[in-house]
Amino acid sequence: MDGAYDDRDGKIWMDGKMVDWRDANVHLLTHALHYASSVFEGERCYNGRIFEGVKHSERLKKSAEWLDFEIPWTVEEIEKAKYDMLAANGWTDAYVRAVAWRGAGEDMGVSARKNPVRLAIAGWEWGNYYGDAKMKGAKLDIAKWKRPSPETIPVHAKAAGLYMICTMSKHAAENKGCSDALFMDYRGYVAEATGANIFFVKDGEVHTPKPDCFLNGITRQTVIGMLEEKQIKVHERHIEPGEMESFEQCWLTGTAAEVTPVGQIGDYNFEVGALAKDMVQSYEKLVRA
Repeated sequence: MDGAYDDRDGKIWMDGKMVDWRDANVHLLTHALHYASSVFEGERCYNGRIFEGVKHSERLKKSAEWLDFEIPWTVEEIEKAKYDMLAANGWTDAYVRAVAWRGAGEDMGVSARKNPVRLAIAGWEWGNYYGDAKMKGAKLDIAKWKRPSPETIPVHAKAAGLYMICTMSKHAAENKGCSDALFMDYRGYVAEATGANIFFVKDGEVHTPKPDCFLNGITRQTVIGMLEEKQIKVHERHIEPGEMESFEQCWLTGTAAEVTPVGQIGDYNFEVGALAKDMVQSYEKLVRA
């Protein structure tokens, strides 16, 4: 399936019922369109099973709470809706997008207390997020924007508004021939890419930024667990940008990215080494188990 995302055959689950793809629309005066009162999840279904689906649904509910609204469906109901959507489209392997938002209602200012909370679940078939990077390593730019302080915004919510600087930074990276951008945080430490967490390898040990001002990804947590099972030491800590010069390998983790090796970040180069390759294969095996 290809073409514009609003002009496809298929079904999308919306507010409790399945609707035709082209009819899955919202009104222009939807609060979320104007004020970013929206949260979402990205998940992947492998061989008919959504990897860590329940954790994603739990986080969707939590993200909404952080934005001061409640999704009127339970985790169990959201899980069922996801599988119903997949079945309606005949998919066993697909990307799943759940999104909840404040809809159109009696309020059209900053406040939205009188507006309904909406929920939709869509999906599509999506290959490697970074193309052939799994073989040769992705090339990253360093973003000019920084991940904000937890005092400024609910940084642990997977909220639409937090992705504004991601789109801007990804466009800037693509203009330079890169496939993504790496953010520093508000203090100047290494944070994450626009839609993925980051890991580095040095002397057989792994270093990854402490997620104290950005999303602690579900794939990130899975990969840390896998490394610990392999008895590889993992350091979750603040990482200075200059340290990248001494790191030997690097990879990104995320639902869309899965595990993707990195070959270059700005002027820093990394080898697609044995551990990075092993993590790509081990993750692939785990999600399809």
